Amino acid sequence: MSHESIPSGSAVAPVAAPKRATGRTEARARAARHRKLLVLAVRVLLLAVVLAAWELMARHKIIDPFNFSMPSKIWDQIVQWTAHGTAQGSLGEQIWYTLYEALFGWIIGVTGGVALGIALGRVRFLADVLGPYIKILNALPRIVLAPIFLIWFGLGPASKVASAVVLVFFPVFFNAFQGAREVDRNLVANARILGASNRRVTLQVVVPSATSWIFTSLHVSFGFALIGAIVGEYIGAEKGIGLLVSVSQGALNSAGVYAAMVVLAVVALVAEGLLTFAERRLFRWKAVDPGAGG
Repeated sequence: MSHESIPSGSAVAPVAAPKRATGRTEARARAARHRKLLVLAVRVLLLAVVLAAWELMARHKIIDPFNFSMPSKIWDQIVQWTAHGTAQGSLGEQIWYTLYEALFGWIIGVTGGVALGIALGRVRFLADVLGPYIKILNALPRIVLAPIFLIWFGLGPASKVASAVVLVFFPVFFNAFQGAREVDRNLVANARILGASNRRVTLQVVVPSATSWIFTSLHVSFGFALIGAIVGEYIGAEKGIGLLVSVSQGALNSAGVYAAMVVLAVVALVAEGLLTFAERRLFRWKAVDPGAGG
């Protein structure tokens, strides 16, 4: 009798262990969901407190409502632009104009930064020759180039695209360069042993290894692209959110200035969300435990 009870108990143990593991996994998932909800609630509460304090201080003249405006007037300005448009056209047209300039400049800056960064990261002679010139150009205050681009390319989108390109290029270049330099030398050596050419090593080993470095710079660089487009529009443009800021400032309409900033912030947040989504889709393999299959 006692000998028969031993195998019976040993058969139950392997079944109970996965149940406990599943229970712990579900508990961690619930805790993660609760934390996300808590973080979201605190964010909303903090924003509500800041806006309410701003509104009350402006209404009671603790701060100058002419200079600082107030959230209710800013909201009214956004509603007016949405419903009736601006002097330069509809609000959607202004957003699209700025987004087009920023996106076009971002694509050019990212493409050039990645290509040159990988090239200099792979070819040391090229890095030694061009390195000092790139450092000099990076040291220049690139925002002040916007008036020069305005003289060169006029009031159209080309000058804003150029401003966006010079702001985007350098952070992407340096990340791509560092990513190419940080590639595991064993991977490169193994690829060469298998007969891979320099081109195949670059495309199949170096570029995939540097992708995480490059994506890190994309989040920051799109914000720089928006800054370049806005600065260019503020100096001189036919349309765009930066022009709304300039016109509102010229009319001493502080609510319009803040409203344009709010619109720009929403555009930047949406773009950041799309980049984050793309990065998570691309790097889903990072979430997989390498030892899970063992």
